[in-house]
Formats: sequence, structure tokens, C-alpha cells
Amino acid sequence: MQTRPDLSDDFAVRNDLSVLTVPAFKDNYLWLIHDGSNAAVVDPGDAAPILASLAEHGLTLTAILLTHHHADHIGGVRTLLERFDVPVFGPRSDGIAEVTVPLAEGNRVAVPGLGLELAVLDVPGHTLGHIAYVRTTPGLHWLFCGDTLFAGGCGRLFEGTPEQMSASLDKLAALPEDTEVYCAHEYTLSNLRFALAVEPDNEALALRMRDESAKRAQDLPTVPSSIGLERSTNPFLRYREPAIAATLLAAGKLGEGAAPVEAFAALREWKNVF
Repeated sequence: MQTRPDLSDDFAVRNDLSVLTVPAFKDNYLWLIHDGSNAAVVDPGDAAPILASLAEHGLTLTAILLTHHHADHIGGVRTLLERFDVPVFGPRSDGIAEVTVPLAEGNRVAVPGLGLELAVLDVPGHTLGHIAYVRTTPGLHWLFCGDTLFAGGCGRLFEGTPEQMSASLDKLAALPEDTEVYCAHEYTLSNLRFALAVEPDNEALALRMRDESAKRAQDLPTVPSSIGLERSTNPFLRYREPAIAATLLAAGKLGEGAAPVEAFAALREWKNVF
């Protein structure tokens, strides 16, 4: 087992960090935050591609960061811990046995080996204990949001309520518009097809569909996106828009005078069967 590196000088702010995209399963993205020597992994659902990427890039794992308890986000943790003696950061109330540093909103994570500090947000909805990690360094804003916010969409409500999920997404939408959004799945084109059905006259959305389709045609990831792009094109951040309410009303999925959260719930239910 590899042990943790000397962390005595870890927490001076670093501007030389990068994020590696590690595809897994059919459409998951696992994330390796690294400085060319040390790395932290976000949501390692499968250990094999992480171990391969660490070896390929000559990186030593120094931390594991988890957003929620689903198997495609935590399935590789035990295997990684057999190889690396590292802390496991994760949600305080999402039932993950491997978590050694439980977190909730208001906590800050000093990531070992990387000089990286991340703020923690509670974002219930997909699961009740789901959290997100935010890098708030000026000019270097990152969001690791698991299955709460997707490029062009949001996660299913497996445990939470529409009220919880809409509040969580509102919280993320309030982040700086240049925040890079590192979500966990390549669902973008299907999400955008739904978004266009909901808001067909959104010119920014049509442009995004063109751009993201071109990326996928070359087998390139559409993630990360940005909070600014999501605000202008993601119906689950735009559920208060009159045009979206009008579409829901015309489709018989919403009544006259419905509250915004009812529009959000109608959108999520429609997407489930779209």
C-alpha cells in the first residue's frame, strides 16, 4: 500500500492544478484533480480506470472525494484504499461506510497534497445527503456536483423532493458564471433535446446543441460546462421563465397560476418519460 505523502506544505493556494477526465462504465465521468505529482479523485465508481490513469500520468493518490452513495460513484473506493492510505471525504448523512472525513455545508476541505481548498454545499434531491464541492479561488472556480446538476439537465429525484432539488439547483445557479461544472455523466445531448422541446425559441440553447453535437461527433466530452452556460440553456435552472411555463401549460402538464416549484416538478416528471 502506498502511504500519504508529507503534507507539511500542502495548503498554500496553488494555481497550477488540472482536472483529468476519466471515462467509466457507459457514460460516467470520474475526475482526477492533480498537480503533475499528487492527485485527488472525485466519485471513483470504478477503480480500474483511476489506477490506469494514475499510472499513465505518474500520479500518487492523496485523497478521495465523494458526493453521494450510489454505486457508480463509490464502487471503486475499497480497491483504491487497498493501494493508497488516503482520507475519504464525503457526505455526513448519505450512509457511506468508507467515509473517514464526514462533511456538510459550511465545511471546507483542505485537499492533501494539492494546496487546494474546497467549500462544501448541501444539495439534496437526487439523494438526501448529496453534497457538492466548490473551488472558490478567484478566477479559478470549479464545481464538482455529482448527479445534482448535469450539462443541460439535473439528476432524478430518487430520494428528495422537487422543493429540495429546485433549492439545491438555485444554490448552484448562484455561483459565479465562470464556474466550471464537473458533473458525473455524459447526458448532454439527451438533456438538450428535452430542453429544446421545452424552450424551442431559446437561441443560446440552439447554439449549444450545435456545439455539443459537434463535440460528440468527435467523441469529445461536453463536460465541463459553466454556470453561465447552464443559466442560459438549462431548463432546470430556468423553470421560472414564462416561456417554459407556457410550454408546460400548453402540453397539459401544468395548471394556470401554478407556483414555480410546481413547474420544476412538472419538468422533472416530463423528463423522466421524454
